[in-house]
Amino acid sequence: MTRRTTPLTWRHLLLILAVVAVWGTNFVIIKFALAHLPPLLLAALRFALAAFPLVLLVRRPAASWGNLALYGLAIGVGQFALLFYAMQRDITPGLASLVVQAQVFFTVALAVMIDKERLRPYQWVAALIALTGIVIIASHTDGHTTLAGLLLTLGAAFFWALGNVASRAAGPVDVLAYVAWSSLFAVPPLLLLSLWLEGWPRIAAGLAQADAATWAAVVWQSLGNTIFGYGVWAWLLARYPAATVAPFSILVPVFGIGASALLMGESLPPWKLLATGLVMAGLALNLLWPRLAAARRG
Repeated sequence: MTRRTTPLTWRHLLLILAVVAVWGTNFVIIKFALAHLPPLLLAALRFALAAFPLVLLVRRPAASWGNLALYGLAIGVGQFALLFYAMQRDITPGLASLVVQAQVFFTVALAVMIDKERLRPYQWVAALIALTGIVIIASHTDGHTTLAGLLLTLGAAFFWALGNVASRAAGPVDVLAYVAWSSLFAVPPLLLLSLWLEGWPRIAAGLAQADAATWAAVVWQSLGNTIFGYGVWAWLLARYPAATVAPFSILVPVFGIGASALLMGESLPPWKLLATGLVMAGLALNLLWPRLAAARRG
């Protein structure tokens, strides 16, 4: 399909904002689900619903089984297991939505190591700006956000970056099919880890305590966050250049922090706003500088 070179239509702009709003506010929904369900079980349920019944409706994407397994394990067992575990009691939803965006810089680092890409000066500057924000967060850990929670969320960001490397290696594939089929590889290890680390009594208690809101949050992880979010994002990227669509991902922490402050009463002291501004400035510089430089040359 030929990508448009015209500006975004209002309808498509609203679609983009809907996706980033879903991705950002999902951190609050995760926190609601964790009130009853242990984190590893929640991750297993999320990926089980992402896989079924979609794998029965879509063909396996044109990617190797090894690639699908790597992506499923990196995103399911690595990213979301660590993120859910951290969010249970060690980091607030707003800060989690911000810190996990460090995946951008981990992705760049992995590209340097694996593909021998060369870091540009602006990428060094962007990483240092964002790292300053992370250090500020680390220096202000309290009862709501701990150093362990920060490190676990950074670990989740690293595995997200590893998943990015796997999806990049897969080449141009059907995004929904790729997510659904790779999710098959995440479910068994997550269930085994849940049984081992959380234990059957805790699993049974969580399932018994889960109410309609909890199950709605679990379903939303798959239908809203994955199928709607990834599906619409891929649909838009097929119609517009990545330079038009990708910059809007910077807004995910804005929705995450805003939703957490409004719905969960997360405080926004000056240090947190400063850290947020620095991390987002680093992300914006890394994402937008090549576009600005190209526009200036043009």
